[in-house]
Amino acid sequence: MKAFISDIHGNLEALQAVLGEIKQLGIEEIYCLGDIVGYGPNPRECIDLVIANCSMCLLGNHDQGALFDPEGFNAPAERAIFWTRQQLEMGDPKRNEIRWEFLGERPRTFREGKFLFVHGSARNPLNEYVFPEDIYNQRKMEKIFALVDQYCFQGHTHVPGVFTEGLDFFSPEELSFQYTLGTEKILVNVGSVGQPRNGDPRSSYVTLDGDKLTFRRVEYDKETTIRKIYEITELDNFLGDRLRDGR
Repeated sequence: MKAFISDIHGNLEALQAVLGEIKQLGIEEIYCLGDIVGYGPNPRECIDLVIANCSMCLLGNHDQGALFDPEGFNAPAERAIFWTRQQLEMGDPKRNEIRWEFLGERPRTFREGKFLFVHGSARNPLNEYVFPEDIYNQRKMEKIFALVDQYCFQGHTHVPGVFTEGLDFFSPEELSFQYTLGTEKILVNVGSVGQPRNGDPRSSYVTLDGDKLTFRRVEYDKETTIRKIYEITELDNFLGDRLRDGR
């Protein structure tokens, strides 16, 4: 049994809650699909937890933004990236070196048999968004599916669900939170641990047991995270407010 997490975004309370449930389920293999940092108030602590708990971790676009000059971010996201970079230069120099090296060594893709893991999409692993409404963009989806052998797991949009090669999208609710892998090519968005945007403020992640996918939701102490964001002038209050309604 494996667990797939993504888009932690410096939200320590959410990550701790998700890792706690994963441990209760007896899962030891955890794959992180990127964006450990960005937006949230605890980038250092989240990187440390990923290092300690994840057997595989990809590079996300916010992780890359912390490593290099951020490109294509809106103003609140850019300010959060610059603040995150400052945080990764404070405190224990040896610990910070480990964190920078870890981020800098993250791959953009990972393949395992019929499984492809990316942050964004198979076509652009770092930056391309694949939204539910993209099922109406046949040309885009055909090009992405052409690069997928069987199953592709991804994050980036913070909206969980399953895309089929037949150009359907199913939310976790429509699937009763479970999906059985078959012969059809699919894209699986695992949602976001630290900043859900599907109208449900709970953390989202996915487990795989044999051929059975389960979409899981976890409550966490949002108000503590929101208070931390409010107390940091470089982080826009909006980044905390949106955690209450998952938008």
